[in-house]
Amino acid sequence: MKSIQLDKSIPRYVESKAIGKVFTPVYWSPLAMLIYRETAEPALPGPQWVRINTRYGGICGSDMNAVMLNDSPVLTALVSFPFTLGHENVGIIAEVGSAVNGYAPGDRVVVDPVLPCITRNISPVCEYCAQGDYALCQNFAEGDLSPGLSIGHCRDTGGSWSQHFVAHQSQLFHLPDQVSDENGVMTDAFCTTLHPVLAHFPNDWDQVLILGSGVVGLCTLIALRILNSQAWVSVVAKYPYQAELADRYGADEVILLKEKDLYKTITDRNGGKVYQPALGKPFPVGGADIVFDCVGSAKSLDDSLRLARSAGKVILIGLASIPGGVDWTPIWLNELSIHGSYWSSTEMIDGKPIRTYQLTLDWMAEGRLDLSEMVTHRFPLKDFRSAFKTTSERGKNHVVKSVFEFNPPS
Repeated sequence: MKSIQLDKSIPRYVESKAIGKVFTPVYWSPLAMLIYRETAEPALPGPQWVRINTRYGGICGSDMNAVMLNDSPVLTALVSFPFTLGHENVGIIAEVGSAVNGYAPGDRVVVDPVLPCITRNISPVCEYCAQGDYALCQNFAEGDLSPGLSIGHCRDTGGSWSQHFVAHQSQLFHLPDQVSDENGVMTDAFCTTLHPVLAHFPNDWDQVLILGSGVVGLCTLIALRILNSQAWVSVVAKYPYQAELADRYGADEVILLKEKDLYKTITDRNGGKVYQPALGKPFPVGGADIVFDCVGSAKSLDDSLRLARSAGKVILIGLASIPGGVDWTPIWLNELSIHGSYWSSTEMIDGKPIRTYQLTLDWMAEGRLDLSEMVTHRFPLKDFRSAFKTTSERGKNHVVKSVFEFNPPS
């Protein structure tokens, strides 16, 4: 089968990083660490595993970071090369191991891609896995599997950027008949925002600022509204089509960067002020109660710190890596609380624990949540260069979510 893999090569890394500063397409060229090639189907690692025929493999912002070599080198300790990319998924079970219960060939499923203790046959499980906080597992490089944070980062499991991958039964969720494949492939992205929104749910009188109107920013907004938050939510958009979506999904205010001064808009709402230092960027006083950084760039992180009010919160959902030029002064000057967020979890809803994936799928089945229109661009795997070029130029192409499509219906 054909797969898109990332292989380890220091010379290719150095060459790609140097050329990539002036020519982005080098990252999916024959010079790149990214390789489109024939691979063997991954074997079932054990009797509790299944093989899945991929229907859609989503192209996540974190995947684009990996393709364009923007991730911190620290993550190489928690992956195993060569690995097939792709963690966002929806597919159909093709084969089940002898100890699999509740699933059969032909079942349509989505897979929570995280590879915690149970998937690695580690017993007893670590303290975080025991609590259902699987994304905080302490054993991503241990046990019966090769190192890997998730499917899509582990050489043993494959990923959704290929026709087949494997998953442990603990990762599986049935996709209800009334939930489309397009909704299914959006489950992971939504769960990534639902988890931090639940962990840092605003008061009704709070002002919330969402930096970024890509998939993560829009899903953060949707999560707030589906949970009936009455907080005032301002959303920052880079492109007009993103602004239109933010308005449709329930933003109280959309700040289109080309049209409004971000700092002045936020401080005016709170009766704050913007001061101009002797050197450097303006310094606002009187910002938002909670800032969700859904971009993860140096600029967005710097803006997040400046735009949080005194004693406010900054929630990092975008995957900031090694940002340069970020002024940390607001953290101590304003006594800010900075919180990271990684993937999804087990949440307490009405006093009962429920996996974020299951909660999302329940809402989809009930008709309360429909993210299908976010899937705006579909590509066959062989057109990966076109997929990455289109996705990297999202403003020009009005990309919300792009996916690799397998076995399309006739």
